Amino acid sequence: MTPFESDIADQPDALRAFLAGAEPDGLAAALTRGHDRIILTGMGSSHYAALPTWRRIVATGRPAWWVDSGQLLDSPQLVTGDSLLVMTSQSGASGEVVALLDECRPATLIGVTNDTDSPLARSADVVVALRSGAEATVSTKSYLNTLAAHQVLADAMTSTPPVMGLDTVTAVERFVVPGFFGDVAESIADRDGRLVYVGFADHAATALYAGLITKEGAKIPADGYIGGQFRHGPLELAGPRLTAVLFNGDTENASLSQLAADLLATGSTVITVGAAKPLGHHIPGPAGVLSQLAHGALVAQHLTVAVARARSIVPGAFAYGSKITASL
Repeated sequence: MTPFESDIADQPDALRAFLAGAEPDGLAAALTRGHDRIILTGMGSSHYAALPTWRRIVATGRPAWWVDSGQLLDSPQLVTGDSLLVMTSQSGASGEVVALLDECRPATLIGVTNDTDSPLARSADVVVALRSGAEATVSTKSYLNTLAAHQVLADAMTSTPPVMGLDTVTAVERFVVPGFFGDVAESIADRDGRLVYVGFADHAATALYAGLITKEGAKIPADGYIGGQFRHGPLELAGPRLTAVLFNGDTENASLSQLAADLLATGSTVITVGAAKPLGHHIPGPAGVLSQLAHGALVAQHLTVAVARARSIVPGAFAYGSKITASL
């Protein structure tokens, strides 16, 4: 078992460790301040995990932005002296995040990080500790725990009674790798295939995460798309060499079903995850948004492992990058 696969296997215990922790010190008090806007920022999978939080905030009518830290560093004027800035960084030391700490002066800074002695944690007014433990390579445990941390934040920001999340631990423990993954992965490797992920609503976060870790962990071009983005140009990738993984929640999405049908008609391989018409390969999901997001992440992780093995490379091993990206 590779370090990447060991981290995947350790995810239930990491989630338990997060759920066993107390509410972050000062969170309730920090959220009572009259902020003029809420800005959620981070890089890579840390940023993607905040997308469902942003959707919940704007659904209440509050002004909120979901902007990656590189973009925010280019336009720091978005952060005012009355802003609530939520920075998510598993390391707490990403280059863009550290630069923003010097650049921005929000009214309140909430830091979501795994390292409570990191630059982000030392600067934050409130620290949400991930408690995911050491991670050898591509984000796994830290991503699932970041999803859980953002559920805590979203519940607090929207005055929603908190959910313990133990059902998510159960969903992760009970995940079974689909038997068809090996054949799909071999097909991608043999045909020099194309792989895309498309996610709808909260599950756009999963598609973006999946595209990232597949590039990192299996060393093939793979992209994640938010909902209808895929039809605006990338649809031209369709055909026998394309494999498309479509993520959804527990309610059937007409756009997803139509996209699946259209892609199948071109000869593409289609995998639907969550509620969907039984088209192509189908992986049903659990109940509950957090459990669904964790389940989708596991689909992406195990498909990454399968594709890497089909290409005879070590799943999740970095060739040029590293766990912490400190360079700008």
